Amino acid sequence: MNHFSVATARWVFAGAASLASCALAAPALGTLTLGGPGAVVSYPLMHMVETQALRAHAQNVEFRVWESHDQLSALLVQKKLDFSAAPTTLPALLASKGQNTRLLSVSVWGLVWLVSTDPKVQRFADLGGEELLSPFQHDLGDVLIDTLLTAQAQDGQPAVKVRRTRTGQDAIALMLSGQGRHVVLAEPMASMLLWRNQQQRAPRPLHRVQSLEGVWATQFPAQPSLPQAGLMANATVADNRALSEAVEQAYAASARWCKAQALECARIAHKYLPHMPVPVLQQAIEVTRLESRPATAVRAQLQALYTLLQAKHPKAIGNRLPADGFYGP
Repeated sequence: MNHFSVATARWVFAGAASLASCALAAPALGTLTLGGPGAVVSYPLMHMVETQALRAHAQNVEFRVWESHDQLSALLVQKKLDFSAAPTTLPALLASKGQNTRLLSVSVWGLVWLVSTDPKVQRFADLGGEELLSPFQHDLGDVLIDTLLTAQAQDGQPAVKVRRTRTGQDAIALMLSGQGRHVVLAEPMASMLLWRNQQQRAPRPLHRVQSLEGVWATQFPAQPSLPQAGLMANATVADNRALSEAVEQAYAASARWCKAQALECARIAHKYLPHMPVPVLQQAIEVTRLESRPATAVRAQLQALYTLLQAKHPKAIGNRLPADGFYGP
């Protein structure tokens, strides 16, 4: 081989090595789709998209808002979502139906608040004999509120009449028009009610009473924690442990940032939820316990909740407890 040929060979080899290196460094996925409701549990995912936190793993990362649990279930079945914020019961329910889903982390430990017009109502226990507006139907919020009110009635407290509304907006309208005195709402809807009430010329007295998490520890001391929502992996990525671990860690970092920078996080969330004022989103972050922990680390708390639901509302988790492989990547 002459000098030119040797040099050419070296150049070709170096070029091939460089291309191989670039190929190894390139993201393995084309598009990664994240999803979630318009609640605090989703804001870290929005931050991840805005900061390109997963750029090493996918060429394009997008966030999709879903409006209902039925819509989420359909998106998961159709494999249009890879990772999603969700109530902790939903991945358990899907897993019981044979779908390959996993719960990666729990980040929201109570997002439901009681708001009242009555200053004498200082806790859920003060609602005995009253009517309570609730937009929750056939979901975790509905199950938890029913479980709490049933337990309080068994303790001898007067029963609470639950009046279900079609949506949270309907419940807010009833409260603002004086047709309701007490309501349970998930954030950011509770903050929206309080904000809209203040915007009225003659605002009615309204106050944030107690979180569902706050009363839960008192009513159920054996299951004091309320791991209500977190991050799940769909069948499209559930077996990709490295990716799931990277997403879980990025989500935890974004959750810490959102909690520490509530205003900036609210501004990001407003881009995806333009109908929600920034002050409402900010307050929702500030009053929510946003603390992301791996599902494997809080497995005991999850199992305590699932065991309680299995005894009282087994359909919420598909009539059986999740298998060992359900928790974490």
